[in-house]
Amino acid sequence: MSKTKIDVILGIQWGDEGKGKIVDVLAPRYDIIARFQGGPNAGHTLKFGDVTHVLHTIPSGIFHADKVNVIGNGVLIDACIFCRETDALRRMGVEPRERMKISDKAHLILPTHRMLDAALEQRKGAKKIGSTVKGIGPAYTDKTARCGLRVGDIFSAFFAQKYEALKNEHLLQLEQYGFDVEEARIEDMPWREYEARWLAGVEELRGFEVISTEFYLNRAMEQGKKILAEGAQGSMLDIDFGSYPFVTSSSTTASGVCVGLGVPPSAIGKVYGIFKAYCTRVGSGPFPTELHDGTGELLRQKGHEFGATTGRARRTGWLDLPALRYTIMVNGITDLIMMKADVMDEFPVVKAAVAYTLDGKMLEAYPDTDTSEKVEVVYKELPGWRSPLSPARHQDQLPQAFKDYISFIGKQTGLEISIISVGPDRDETIMNAQ
Repeated sequence: MSKTKIDVILGIQWGDEGKGKIVDVLAPRYDIIARFQGGPNAGHTLKFGDVTHVLHTIPSGIFHADKVNVIGNGVLIDACIFCRETDALRRMGVEPRERMKISDKAHLILPTHRMLDAALEQRKGAKKIGSTVKGIGPAYTDKTARCGLRVGDIFSAFFAQKYEALKNEHLLQLEQYGFDVEEARIEDMPWREYEARWLAGVEELRGFEVISTEFYLNRAMEQGKKILAEGAQGSMLDIDFGSYPFVTSSSTTASGVCVGLGVPPSAIGKVYGIFKAYCTRVGSGPFPTELHDGTGELLRQKGHEFGATTGRARRTGWLDLPALRYTIMVNGITDLIMMKADVMDEFPVVKAAVAYTLDGKMLEAYPDTDTSEKVEVVYKELPGWRSPLSPARHQDQLPQAFKDYISFIGKQTGLEISIISVGPDRDETIMNAQ
């Protein structure tokens, strides 16, 4: 049997593009769904029938009984949040232990990582990055500093000592930051209470199949299994290629698949790039097409643009094609997937950024963070479709003005849009749209 490739799903804006829905839609084509980076700062929303469910750590293929879901070595796990997720799935009749494997090399987010995250964000003051305060940055810092705890460690006879040693190191750091540990709260509860729940979550983790997932996935490819790698956040939040320092702490681009799952670059097949028909961003950082007017608020309300993880209102703006071309380039995107165009059904006019200028000169390349906060945006204005998209299930059922919009995006990016979401439900999807 010939060795198969791993297909990849990525967000190619600032996150919140709708990756969870598309993974759920595409899951029937695959045998294995594997998360490769990020942690509970992700919020992947799935809707089917009357059910809406948000996943933070667990891969979005979990609702398909015949699929194997893998949490890769590049993922961070908060045992407390993980336990809540598994409890919620069981209440829906899904037993995650039957459908999921976890890498022994995935790192753990300790309760004190979350406190460190809060302390560091507090110290930044007006320069804060808008962290979800889920402990992501401090946990990845410990991973890089070679002092973190991994899932494999929970089976060690010395786990309690390892945990206490790292926790005490964190408490010392918090004291140096002037952080009031005694009064600290995590998710509106005293941190010691959160810690007790976290330790109960560790017991839940011990009940899962914990393996070296890199061997499992490479063998699966040799056996002809089809694998879909699921990313979190978005390419414009990548630690290297995003709008640094207003980024996440992991590699959210296609290259992150290799280090996050332990697979070679030659194993990568299709790379699906997911984007909204407009743009959103949570937290601080440059956002050239941001709207501060009634149109921006309309996008926010009609698109329900509030964070699935934090509940924070998202910043909104027109589609940014220079940013999209940049993320298509760094990821090697092969297929585009457009989400939430239905949010703009009633707009008489839609706009898209086609270029940036600085001091009257056209920019040839996507600018760095400082420059992108100073650019002037060149927009293309297109007529709105003024017709509901959600009833459409085939490309020929779409209004002509909307077809013109997707054709325009295709010409601007050099890629056709192969899948279009016309609503939140998994059935509200047009496959092979062009």
